Amino acid sequence: MSKLKNKVAIVTGASKGIGASIAKYLAHEGAKVVVNYASSKEGADSVVKEITDNGGIAIAVQADVSNEVDVTRLFEETKKTFGTLDILVNNAVYQQFLPVEQASAEAFHQHFNVNVLGPILTIQASLKLFGDKGGNIINISSGASKSPMAGVSLYSATKAALDAITISLSKELGAKNVRINSILPGATETEGATSAGVTAGSEYEKMFIANTPLGRRGQPEDIAKAAVFLASDDAAWITGEQISVSGGMYGF
Repeated sequence: MSKLKNKVAIVTGASKGIGASIAKYLAHEGAKVVVNYASSKEGADSVVKEITDNGGIAIAVQADVSNEVDVTRLFEETKKTFGTLDILVNNAVYQQFLPVEQASAEAFHQHFNVNVLGPILTIQASLKLFGDKGGNIINISSGASKSPMAGVSLYSATKAALDAITISLSKELGAKNVRINSILPGATETEGATSAGVTAGSEYEKMFIANTPLGRRGQPEDIAKAAVFLASDDAAWITGEQISVSGGMYGF
């Protein structure tokens, strides 16, 4: 419990799934965690309770990352409670499975506002809290950014944009001692995936498993462990990278 001792982390979209697991794993390694959520206060409070019951430190803060006013409040609450920030994990996501004929302007903006504008707003705010000591940004992208599937053109486009932001900002922020990397999960078993129809025994699940060399769907903790690595000094010489955590499903 020392890799991230006394570090302060914000994890967006952390009330469930991958975000919740990342928050718990960061806390287990000693970080003080801000569990951000957009709508599920119950879920965020549950994550905070689990962290604190295990001796960690965490608070829940509601904020829609696509809303600049909300993002400002999220970082003000972080500063008020912990005084600083060391780690930002951009995990909040919007995803729909829909054919291009149904890709309305509203759907476009929903995807891009949360998945692209959101990280830009949180990164801008994080730079003010990082200060001269620098910081660490982890963007949760997707294997779909490199290998898009049918029916997820908008989602895939947002993740490709997020990876481009990661690479560009690694060059822009390196001199400020800010590292930034993307994690590209493969087929991961989360509440969001279930609601999208990827349920146990479904044709979607069978397809994903058949295309994953390690022969199973990922679990949120598989992604969380990679996030801990990138957040720690073990990854001090890593920036601008897009790391696939997909059981081999996405071999770039």
